[in-house]
Amino acid sequence: MAVEVKIPTILRTYTGGEKTVTGNGGTLGQVIDDLESRHAGLKDRLVEADGLRRFVNVYINDEDVRFSGGLDATVSDNDVVVVLPAVAGGSR
Repeated sequence: MAVEVKIPTILRTYTGGEKTVTGNGGTLGQVIDDLESRHAGLKDRLVEADGLRRFVNVYINDEDVRFSGGLDATVSDNDVVVVLPAVAGGSR
């Protein structure tokens, strides 16, 4: 399954500056593994031992994967995966 993966600015050093890359796999985890094979270091920024890193949000077609299976979330041809780093802060 080929999916479009949108990469945030902070992680584009791993994709040669590309904002959108193509990944293959039937699950989010497989797509991330596929991306890692061509964009070394990206997986370490997205995944830790027990799943997605706490401060990384991933959406498949605008749905948060934390509520649809995490790394086991199913992806289909032409899905759009969006990676967003969590932003913290506020006023005092």
